[in-house]
Amino acid sequence: MIERYLLRYFLAVVDQGNFSRAAAHCLVSQPTLSVGIAKLEQAVGAPLFLRSNQRVELTEAGSRLLSHARRIEREFNLAEQAGAQTAEIQTLRIGLLTSIAGAPVAAAVAACPAEARGRVEFIPGSERELLGRLDAERIDVALTLVRPGAEERYAAQILAEEGYGLALPADHRLAGRETIAAEELAGETMIVRRHCEALSATSRYFVDRGIRPHFAYRSTNDERVMQMVAAGLGVTVMPLGYEWPGMARAALRDFGERRTLGLLHGPRAIPLRETPPPMLRALAVAFGNTSKRVLEKSRKSDF
Repeated sequence: MIERYLLRYFLAVVDQGNFSRAAAHCLVSQPTLSVGIAKLEQAVGAPLFLRSNQRVELTEAGSRLLSHARRIEREFNLAEQAGAQTAEIQTLRIGLLTSIAGAPVAAAVAACPAEARGRVEFIPGSERELLGRLDAERIDVALTLVRPGAEERYAAQILAEEGYGLALPADHRLAGRETIAAEELAGETMIVRRHCEALSATSRYFVDRGIRPHFAYRSTNDERVMQMVAAGLGVTVMPLGYEWPGMARAALRDFGERRTLGLLHGPRAIPLRETPPPMLRALAVAFGNTSKRVLEKSRKSDF
C-alpha cells in the first residue's frame, strides 16, 4: 500500500522542480525525501524521475502516476474538509509572511474583540516555510503571497495587490517626489532587504541602468531596515505598503513589479471561508482599507 506522505513527497518534487526545494517545502531533510521517493519507486515498480544537476524530469511512469497522485490528494483533502466542518477550531493558527507590512495586521488585531484575540496564534515565516507548514497542517491559514496557480493547490482569498517603490529618508534631496528614475540614484548608498521577493528583479533593474551602488546594510528585518532608512544610512526598495516615521516613499520609474497578498486556507480551515472567524474578517477589512492607497502608489511606477 502506498502511504500518503510518499505521494506528497512525489508531488513536492514535481511542483518544486528539484529534491532540495521539495525537501524544504515538506520540512524534511533531503535524504529523508530521497528515501521516500525510492520507497515509492519500489512500490510502483519503475523509476519516477530522470535526475540531473539542475532539475528533475518525470519518466513515463512518473507522468502516469502524477494524475493519480493529484486526484488522490484532492480526495484526501475533501475528506479532511468534511471532518473539519464538524470540528470547531479552538485556536486559529495563522502563518504570517515576514515581508508583509505589520501595520494592517496590527490594525486587524486591534479591531478584533478581546476574546477573539485569545483564540489566534500568529506564526511568522518565509513564503517557503509557510507553504510547508500549510501542507503539513501545522498552520490553518497563511497570510502570504498568492502566486499564479495557487488556486490549484489551496483555497485562496485575495486581499490586496501592491507594487514596489523607493524608501528614502524624509529629508533626502529627492523626498517629496512621486516618481524617481534609477539614474537619479547614481552615487546613492543603498540598503538590501535580503528576503525581498523582488530582490532579483530589483538588482536587474539597477544593473541594466548602470547603477551599481555601495551597500551599507543587508538585513531580513524590515523594521530595522526602515529605522536605518529614516536615520539616513541609505535608500532601499520595498513594497509600497510599508510606512515609517521619517521615511518617505516614491515610485521607481519603469519598475513594474507587483505582488498579490491573500489568505491560503489549509484543509481544516477551508470551511471557514463561508463563515470566517473575527480575525480573518478583520484581516480582510484591514488589507482592503489599505489596498486602494497602495494600488495608487503602485500605478505611479508605470510612468
